[in-house]
Amino acid sequence: MIRDIVRIDRELCTGCGDCITGCHEGALQLIDGKATLVSELMCDGLGACIGTCPVGAITIEKREAEAYDEVATIIEMIPNGKNVVTAHLQHLLDHNETEYLRQAFGYLRDNEKSIPFNINEVIDSLKQKVQPAVPQMHHHHHAGGGCPGSAARTFAPKMATAPTADDQPSALTHWPVQLHLINPAAAHFKGSNLLLAADCVAYALANFHSKHLQGKTLAIACPKLDSNKEVYVQKITALIDSAEVDTITVMRMEVPCCGGLVQMAQLARDAAKRNIPIKVVEVGIQGEILESKWI
Repeated sequence: MIRDIVRIDRELCTGCGDCITGCHEGALQLIDGKATLVSELMCDGLGACIGTCPVGAITIEKREAEAYDEVATIIEMIPNGKNVVTAHLQHLLDHNETEYLRQAFGYLRDNEKSIPFNINEVIDSLKQKVQPAVPQMHHHHHAGGGCPGSAARTFAPKMATAPTADDQPSALTHWPVQLHLINPAAAHFKGSNLLLAADCVAYALANFHSKHLQGKTLAIACPKLDSNKEVYVQKITALIDSAEVDTITVMRMEVPCCGGLVQMAQLARDAAKRNIPIKVVEVGIQGEILESKWI
């Protein structure tokens, strides 16, 4: 999969650390005095960190990212040293990416003799933060922190100012709606206005059907938890070129990991032969519209 991703020039980097707070996904860390991309998995490629760098060491490059390949990522990080690899593994651990951890530890164990540092020291440093032993990782563990979108929050529901009918009509016009399951060639998509919504949006918005879905076809996805997301880009591209959808409205939650849905829509438009307008609507976790803009 070709996508935008951060590139850091380690020669230019002064280690000031300004970009660390500029990365909303937590993909950058200061390791051995240099800003380092510790996880391609969490880099949305939007470049929020670029403007924070005073020496221009951060750029965005478009390159093959293999829809995220943990083994390829760990191989690339090994030459940067034990601290970089440890930070990357801790990053995966914080985000409950147990399958990627299993792949990483499998590669490290299988190639232990050729790795220029002691991997047992890496494992031991992680064991101090999580039990049982890190390499097995049979269960999900969370060492605190992690994705801001996963943080538990409790709040009272907002009450309507006036009574509403118990039964509101559904605006859904087709099935299925999950992006993996839809067929871009289905007749209902032809020439439609597509609403591409994060899974959580309909639960946060009380008027999702009456105000936002009305008159649109629907596809839903979760950019954090879904697998094989490269297929999503291909399907959205097909909806643009083959189904000839007129517009795409991307509805995302305010949490950082949801930005991946916008990125997928942009990648699809870049790959498509047609150029169509994309509207991004950001939804707050208490059901308010925080921002609405065309991109």
